Amino acid sequence: MSVEFISAINVNAANEINGVSDFRLDPVYLKRYSRILEDGGFDYTLVPYGSPGHDPFTIAAAVTQYTERIKPIIALRPNTIYPTVAAKALATLDQLSNGRAVVHFIAGGSDVEQAREGDRLNKTERYARQEEYIQILRKVWSNTERFDHKGTYYSFEDFVSVVRPVNGTIPISVGGSSDDAYRVGGALGDIFGLWGEPLKETQEQIDRIAEQSRLAGRTDTPRTWVTFRPIIAPTEELAWEKAHNTLSILQERASGGAGKGSLWRQVPTGSTPANVGSQRLLNIAAGGDLHDRALWTPTATATGAQGASTALVGTPETVAAAILDYVDLGADLISIRGYDNLNDAVDYGRYVIPLVKEELAHRERTGQKGSLQSEHLGGLAEGSVALAEASVRS
Repeated sequence: MSVEFISAINVNAANEINGVSDFRLDPVYLKRYSRILEDGGFDYTLVPYGSPGHDPFTIAAAVTQYTERIKPIIALRPNTIYPTVAAKALATLDQLSNGRAVVHFIAGGSDVEQAREGDRLNKTERYARQEEYIQILRKVWSNTERFDHKGTYYSFEDFVSVVRPVNGTIPISVGGSSDDAYRVGGALGDIFGLWGEPLKETQEQIDRIAEQSRLAGRTDTPRTWVTFRPIIAPTEELAWEKAHNTLSILQERASGGAGKGSLWRQVPTGSTPANVGSQRLLNIAAGGDLHDRALWTPTATATGAQGASTALVGTPETVAAAILDYVDLGADLISIRGYDNLNDAVDYGRYVIPLVKEELAHRERTGQKGSLQSEHLGGLAEGSVALAEASVRS
């Protein structure tokens, strides 16, 4: 089974650890960060969207010019751009990058955040709008003749686009944990994005998406994307020390309110999240701090679960093994981004991604699972001095 890795792009040095509050785009930093991701073996990078943040289409276009291989995933909220315009913008990016564009749909998990840009639809309506939006995109990309559309949320006449995706279409990702998310993503998504939950709950979600795909008449199912925030160090003791240091900083930042030190937080920490995904993470965290091999949930509680927020804690061996547990469930897209974004991306590329890929190659060659600790990682301990220094950065 092949597995691909996703990160998330940063446009400047601000992150959840250092408390930098200058959110201006730094072109030099963006270029460096993009190349670090590509050199580190990442296959995709999410270009996030938030009401106070930068335009993801512009950022993604820049990323494609700094790299040769990595695929930008545009986070898109349907209320922010008309579907015919989005279809052309995505196809333009796809041509600019020689077929690397991907789009991830966000129906909108927070009524407060949606209202900041004038979106007053309720959650059920937002998913219905997203469904219509995706159908329009696919028709724009495939139709060579002018067509009309009269739907619930969009209506236009006599439209055709001459801007076509390089490979005829663009991969569409859908995320969420509600019944509506499973229904829309199962029916229309090429990829379905999940936050990092315990293995049992993740399997349940994968099964629900597959069932919705079947009910929609599909013979295939979306690829599964699971997101974690790994915290790694050369020893378990150092990794847990780093994890608790990170948690203390997140708790301190959270006490300052929404947006302090991060563009990812959409509503004030401490408020009750409206989206099911955040509610699920908080409920899981309430049931215990540590799940399965290495899934640690206090970081979700500290941030109000406003986004992907559960960690995998341990040595690179432990974290790689934990990732492979999810691969064994069927997840073939693994998103890992840290709290100290740039330095963590470097460490993941050096110490985690190679281990996962080496183990999968071993399985391909032998048909058997290997022992990460004894067979594949013998040389890592000798090269972990630099990582030991990195472990105390936070």
